[in-house]
Amino acid sequence: MIKYNLICKSCKKSFDSWFASSKEYERLKKFKHIKCYNCNSIDVDKSLMSPRVLNKKNNKYEKIKNKKFIEIKNTIKEYQKFIKNNFQYVGDNFAYEARSIHYKNKKKSKNGIYGNATLQDLKELNEEGIKTETIPWINEKDN
Repeated sequence: MIKYNLICKSCKKSFDSWFASSKEYERLKKFKHIKCYNCNSIDVDKSLMSPRVLNKKNNKYEKIKNKKFIEIKNTIKEYQKFIKNNFQYVGDNFAYEARSIHYKNKKKSKNGIYGNATLQDLKELNEEGIKTETIPWINEKDN
């Protein structure tokens, strides 16, 4: 995992975000999946960052920070387990399935659905009054 300090060119807000790797950041940036939390602009770039050098003084802080990171990661994994056990995975057909359920073309199951959607798909669903949520997803093969 890597943390980048990002800055929105539209509203000038600065914020941090975690990525699986630098390649993952580049992939998400290429497909315009990174947006500002404040104004929803996709005109977001990495800002200048300096490396953090460990020494005895800040090593304790790093251990606490790593412990917190592990706790958050485990919480996300628990959410994922709950979702996998209680919702139907629809893969890349998420937008289609959500519309089918919303417009009652498809019988509602007692369980919801989860899957993959682009930011554009989510925006269009929202404009149609179809509520969706996004959550971070950790692949089981990732550390």
